[in-house]
Amino acid sequence: MKKLLGAAAILLLYSACNLTGSKKTLPIYGEREVAAKNVNGQTVVDTIYHTIPAFKFINQYGDSITNKSLNGDIYVADFFFTSCPSICPVMHRNMLSVYKQFKDATDVKIISYSIDPKHDSVNVLKNYATKLDITGNTWYFLQGKKEDTYKLSESYLVTKPQEDAKQMFIHDGYFILVDKQQRIRGTYDGTKPQEVENLIADIKTLRTEADQNPTK
Repeated sequence: MKKLLGAAAILLLYSACNLTGSKKTLPIYGEREVAAKNVNGQTVVDTIYHTIPAFKFINQYGDSITNKSLNGDIYVADFFFTSCPSICPVMHRNMLSVYKQFKDATDVKIISYSIDPKHDSVNVLKNYATKLDITGNTWYFLQGKKEDTYKLSESYLVTKPQEDAKQMFIHDGYFILVDKQQRIRGTYDGTKPQEVENLIADIKTLRTEADQNPTK
């Protein structure tokens, strides 16, 4: 959590400096480095941003989903488990607003990673999706090796999930907005409706950026 807040703080000035007139540009989260490269005999300085690494999981239909499956997509990610008695039901009731807003969009996806793959089989995830009235390929519920999921969570700049003494799972309730270049562009408390409204507005803003436009 401190990592996420620190990244957000670093980006406040960046975000402010990227307001061109009245047009808003979303910040890019995470560490970055500047690299020099030679292009046609000239030295060009390029910025290398933090991105989501390669991954491979199985969705509620039994299909393999990788980072390449999301090429050309803006997506929202979160971490949950189907037997969660606390924040997960609230998060996904709120995420339904995002799903309904963009379910007909060809370039927006939702990715929910289970942190309890031992229980959350493909059939369990499919039943979970059905209860939420989720159909089609806009919202994927994913499961894979727990250690892979836990490690990947750190790339999303959220607190790594944990298990307590009673074998319950502890995790953040954040929704993470990722652009078509696999860069993090926003984080939102998924338990708060106003934060989810902000997420919906930011997805619309992100889609207007030149390198995110669905017509490109």
